[in-house]
Amino acid sequence: MLPGFGYARPRNLREAVHLLSAPGARVQAGGTDLLGCLRDGVFGVDTVVSLSGVPDLRGIRRALDGGLVVGAMTTLSEVAAPTDVVKGYPTLAQGAAAAASPQLRNQGTIGGNICQRPRCWYFRGDFHCARKGGEKCFAAEGENQFHCIFGGDVCFIVHPSDTAPALVALEAVVRITGPNGSRSVPAEKFFILPETDYTRENVLTAGEIVTEIVLPPQPAGTRGTYRKVRARGSWDFALAGAAVVATITAGKVERARIVLSGVAPTPWRVPDAERAIVGRRLNKRTVRDAAAAALKGAQTMSGNAYKVELLRGTVEEALLALA
Repeated sequence: MLPGFGYARPRNLREAVHLLSAPGARVQAGGTDLLGCLRDGVFGVDTVVSLSGVPDLRGIRRALDGGLVVGAMTTLSEVAAPTDVVKGYPTLAQGAAAAASPQLRNQGTIGGNICQRPRCWYFRGDFHCARKGGEKCFAAEGENQFHCIFGGDVCFIVHPSDTAPALVALEAVVRITGPNGSRSVPAEKFFILPETDYTRENVLTAGEIVTEIVLPPQPAGTRGTYRKVRARGSWDFALAGAAVVATITAGKVERARIVLSGVAPTPWRVPDAERAIVGRRLNKRTVRDAAAAALKGAQTMSGNAYKVELLRGTVEEALLALA
């Protein structure tokens, strides 16, 4: 059952920031994650501040440098539609298309997708876990088949977003506005590992809003893909995934970024795997070497060792798709 709360629908960004600076205020984008968190008692709320009345936060436009600017309130369906995103940034379009179900993609926004809270059943359930201010992560000794194999420290969640790894692979920039003005943060630095702060998933502070995402122009010969493996064909989160962006010149990889999903508390970049393909052709041997490099440092728990081989196959499939 949802708790009682006030509701505000600001008409511009300045008003939205002002309202969100008040104690107990929570932002609503598409609302697909917010309402679930309130229903599950993950956090409380005094006022829900809807961004649906702020038109400047919606839409996709061409930047002066040839890149794209995607408003934070742009829906996942719009990002995945046959537009300039699909043409120039297929990794992101595929990530958006892989998220949730068609109904939720029609409602959920790209800003909300990268800011959603973890899907860990202990965090969402009646457990005072570390991420909610408690003293322990119950997944460490409990049911952990969907938890991380990289980056766990005190808390072992996986980041639930399918667009976030694509944005990191594309070297996107997240623009943020808050009480102290605006700032831009590289997508790779937007997310926070538990070792830095296990109570937060990103760098947003009180009153701050993600306003837009900037996609830089891609060099000629750049290809991209997002591969996601899940338990069900739709309406499921990644068990393992890989976002790959590579520039291929004369048949060889000139530059590459490989970012994993479903296996770490943040989108997990694997530089060793990137180095394994740069300067080489994407043949079976190269792909096999890169997949092995992507697994370096994996640490499994009692129920999630299967993710290692699943991830190996996922990375191989993603790279072969670009060959």
